[in-house]
Amino acid sequence: MSASDMAELDIPIKDVTNQQNHTTMNAEAAAVAREKGWVPPEKYDYSKYTTVASGGPVEGEANNEAPEWASNAAKYEWNEEYGDIGPPNPELEEMLFHNEYINRVGIKFELLRNIKVTAETTEQPHPVKSFDDAGLHPIMRENIRLCGYDVPTPIQAYAIPAVLTGHDLIAVAQTGSGKTAAFLIPVLSKLMGKAKKLAAPRPNIAAGYDPAVDAVRAEPLVLIVAPTRELSTQIFDEARRLCYRSMLRPCVVYGGGPVREQREELQKGCDVLIGTPGRLLDFMDKPHILSLLRVKYTIIDEADELLHSDWDTEFTKIMSGGDTNEDADHRYMMFSATFNKHCRELARKFLSADHVRIRIGRAGSSHMNVEQQVVYAEEHKKKQCLYDLLMSMPPSRTLVFVNNKTQADFVDDYLYNMGLPSTSIHSDRTQREREDALRGFRHARTPILVATGVSARGLDVRNVMHVVNFDLPNTQYGGIDEYIHRIGRTARIGNEGLATSFYNNDKNADIAPELVKILLECSQTIPDFLESVKPADGTLVFNDDTDDEGEEKNSGDPWASWEKGTAPSTAVENEAPKQAAVAGDADQEEEPQDSGFNW
Repeated sequence: MSASDMAELDIPIKDVTNQQNHTTMNAEAAAVAREKGWVPPEKYDYSKYTTVASGGPVEGEANNEAPEWASNAAKYEWNEEYGDIGPPNPELEEMLFHNEYINRVGIKFELLRNIKVTAETTEQPHPVKSFDDAGLHPIMRENIRLCGYDVPTPIQAYAIPAVLTGHDLIAVAQTGSGKTAAFLIPVLSKLMGKAKKLAAPRPNIAAGYDPAVDAVRAEPLVLIVAPTRELSTQIFDEARRLCYRSMLRPCVVYGGGPVREQREELQKGCDVLIGTPGRLLDFMDKPHILSLLRVKYTIIDEADELLHSDWDTEFTKIMSGGDTNEDADHRYMMFSATFNKHCRELARKFLSADHVRIRIGRAGSSHMNVEQQVVYAEEHKKKQCLYDLLMSMPPSRTLVFVNNKTQADFVDDYLYNMGLPSTSIHSDRTQREREDALRGFRHARTPILVATGVSARGLDVRNVMHVVNFDLPNTQYGGIDEYIHRIGRTARIGNEGLATSFYNNDKNADIAPELVKILLECSQTIPDFLESVKPADGTLVFNDDTDDEGEEKNSGDPWASWEKGTAPSTAVENEAPKQAAVAGDADQEEEPQDSGFNW
């Protein structure tokens, strides 16, 4: 279809949309919302999404250009004239490390030091007490400093030495505990001194790049797989920061984005490849574009989301590299906040016998920085309950979770018509719309984001103060694990947050027993209407299939034994050292009610 045809189709879309916005918005409610401090709602600019596809000009951000695809974000480009460490790039450094929208450590960060740690392996790595003592590459240590990460979180304290000593790894840690940095820091650090030796030949981008002449096949050293697009781009952002001034070049591929532009980024050279399964498999089927022959580290984030028996063939293809790479020097890592026994059994098919298994807190638990409240709301009154809740609190970034795409649009329209600045994100929206919605949420232009499970895992946005479960997750679609991931979008890295859930017996009775146990575990108030499902004897028994980890527990302080040069026992509980700031986390995703992953 030509650009003129697209433009003609765009006219009735805008006419209908603008007519709806003018006729349905409640002027009185909108005035009240302004008085309460909420910014004016933004209309959808459909011209962005209709003309971009045809290649025509669009009206976008302040520079009157279309918003940049997340996959094309600026990264440090190596020059062959550099030595082992490249020179600073002040403009890029400001963008990567000093952006006001990057999440920062909160005042309750010290509570993370009280989380129990269980580590299991035949050869226990020594936990590190500081990044200075971890044996990291000098440029990685400098990038950590630029990120503002002062000391390791518990998951980082154990994961970093496990990776540096060459172990496969399963790591389970609560949401917002620094899992992304826990795998990026040691892996990238270990490769920084060897990049020139290990990396595939690639063009000297700094001297100019002609795709017709200089394009190469991407042969990454690191492969990171995440279940959703939003999580993939978030890991990519963290990789851009931690690869700064090194030869390592990160790239990201995901469904919905332009294949041509992602291919061009790969053909400039790629040392760290982050991707969603579908788009990754597509490129793996084109060996002249991508080969995994050189991969040294394969990392699966939110592994329990991908480890399903009905997806075994595709997952096996990714884990094997799709070609002839050797397992002898290939390390595998799997990270998540929830990781049941079935998933661990599948994981062991790919991990070495001496792999390290780290569990921070109970698998599938939340933490004390999230205040959880449950409100009884009849189904037909939930919209009014949501509006009253939002208007009763100071304006703040708020995530509203629903169980399906239709409901997301329905709630978004309702809030917009009541004069509140909302937008929505789900798998039926185009990737351009999804990235635009998330950008508006991060920048607080649309501080209310109505979301399906596409944003339940890993979304790491600064100052998300409130998560609302408009619909509690059904037990057949994620259940209590989904609930844990959802409320983990607030209270990140030591910040505080509130999670409010609407409950009624007709829809949510199935999740009630597990929900009450989570509330009790986190010392939250149990509402009267859930008293009947409290454990009769007050004992909390979680069916989290922990394989009896930690039966041989050392009651001593593993940090003290580390100082004496003695490794902690096979299974230990500990408190991490006092900390002031933490390496960032990006855990994430896709709604179970929608079909498939982000292919």
